[in-house]
Amino acid sequence: MSDDTTGTIPAIDIAPLFGPPSPGRDEADRQIFAAAAGIGFMTARGFPGADLLTRERRGELLKIFELPDAEKQKLLRWNFDPSKSNYYRGWFPLQPTAVSYKEGIDMGPDIAHADAGLATDDPLLERTPLPAEGDAPGWKAAAAHYYRSMEKVGAALMASIARSLGLEDDTFDGHFQGGISTLRLIRYPLRTEDGPVDLSAPEYSVMHKGERRLVIGREHADSGFVTLLAQDGVEGLQARNHAGEWIDVPPADGTLAVNFGQLLERWTGGVVQATRHRVIAPKTARYSIPFFYEPRVDAEIAPLPIKGASDFAPFLYGDYLWESATNFVEMAGVKNLRKPRRPTAA
Repeated sequence: MSDDTTGTIPAIDIAPLFGPPSPGRDEADRQIFAAAAGIGFMTARGFPGADLLTRERRGELLKIFELPDAEKQKLLRWNFDPSKSNYYRGWFPLQPTAVSYKEGIDMGPDIAHADAGLATDDPLLERTPLPAEGDAPGWKAAAAHYYRSMEKVGAALMASIARSLGLEDDTFDGHFQGGISTLRLIRYPLRTEDGPVDLSAPEYSVMHKGERRLVIGREHADSGFVTLLAQDGVEGLQARNHAGEWIDVPPADGTLAVNFGQLLERWTGGVVQATRHRVIAPKTARYSIPFFYEPRVDAEIAPLPIKGASDFAPFLYGDYLWESATNFVEMAGVKNLRKPRRPTAA
């Protein structure tokens, strides 16, 4: 692991990943692995789907936030409306007392793949509640196109990591075929001081560059593999480097902020770094579009044949995901609704 304390987020052109073996691809692999094993964050350009991330086109994805409240309520999850039957996918509303002050929707593979595996006995495989086409014309097509594009980016990055670990390109492919990746759309509205909580309390604000800034996305490390975050040109996302300093992640149009998750760190024996990050409030409302690249529910996570990798008992990805995802505030109250498919030994 390199000890990156430079205070910068590497900006990498990943276009060569989508072509044949070449010196350009080798150099992209080198840069990606240096970022993954160093600060654990990077920004990427030159990827499929970048055409949807211009300021104008991004609005096609975000127009779901223009739906009337009555239409958003139709998409709510069970823990916000017990009359619903969807527990994992769907809308989560603003929660006035939470540190993470946001609303949005979590969507699964069925938004992009008509043959996506769905199951009524597993909330991780439930159908995503979506608005009617007439309420958001063209929105579903834009979301489906973007979802499929991000699957390609996620696969290319995992293949790059595999090559850098001395593994075959396709080492991870089987795990992610039929995966349950999540496309999330988020709106962080401006938070006012006259709300139901004392925003001067330590958990709600931090000092940044001599100025008190509200925290609207609580500090955390992502739990999975690779997160691809499209931002809206508005600052606020920060990553913590190895010196413990919070540094700004550039929010340039047409780029992705890429960070790596705790499970990939564990799987690679700590070579890849899962970096903690947070969102502090900008001067205007902020939107973000994270895509969490995820394997199949029944994909077995077992030790990799790489030097230094720790030994552990194999487990199913779905069991791990449910245990970790249900710790977040927008998933409160649902942990007991899914039992492990492969219980761990006591």
